Amino acid sequence: MKAAYPKYKYTYGVHDPHTGDHKSQAEERDGDVVKGYYTVDEPDGTHRIVHYTADDHNGFNAVVEKNGHAVHPVPVPVKVVVAQPVYGKAYVAGPVYGGHGYGY
Repeated sequence: MKAAYPKYKYTYGVHDPHTGDHKSQAEERDGDVVKGYYTVDEPDGTHRIVHYTADDHNGFNAVVEKNGHAVHPVPVPVKVVVAQPVYGKAYVAGPVYGGHGYGY
């Protein structure tokens, strides 16, 4: 039985304002040649685009493009609070004498 000729094409994308997830991808294959791209918004504020191709002769090749300026949060100094010991007056009970009398 002869295998089916590999051929497909697809695209998808996500744009979720609630989570901030933004990405897309497209790919197509015709025989042994695959080409496509994907995009993603990075946490540092840049936008990455990767175009790729793959075939038997050249293998996998990717060209990466990054747009925008990376923004990294500036650490804010945090005051460290350390609990101090609490000193109080100590009371010591005196000796206790007791016992049972002779008639017990």
